[in-house]
Amino acid sequence: MVLLKTILIILLVYYGLKIVARLFAPRILSYAARKTENHFKEKFGDGFGQYTSPQQEQQDIIKKKSTTRKANPQKKVGDYIDFEEID
Repeated sequence: MVLLKTILIILLVYYGLKIVARLFAPRILSYAARKTENHFKEKFGDGFGQYTSPQQEQQDIIKKKSTTRKANPQKKVGDYIDFEEID
């Protein structure tokens, strides 16, 4: 009898959650869509007003690469070891 009650409770909870999900899913999805839309509007603005030309992007990339640290040829890294093959 206890097993039958447990199975009945599990089925009632399952179908109850299924019904509640069908009622609230559209509201939750529309809320998530609005929040995502607002987030993108805040992040990117109008979108077209902040467009940069490809030439300017290339110049920015060149500037960034030129600021990298150059290797110092005078700096001693380690000792050179010459290995000989043994037959």
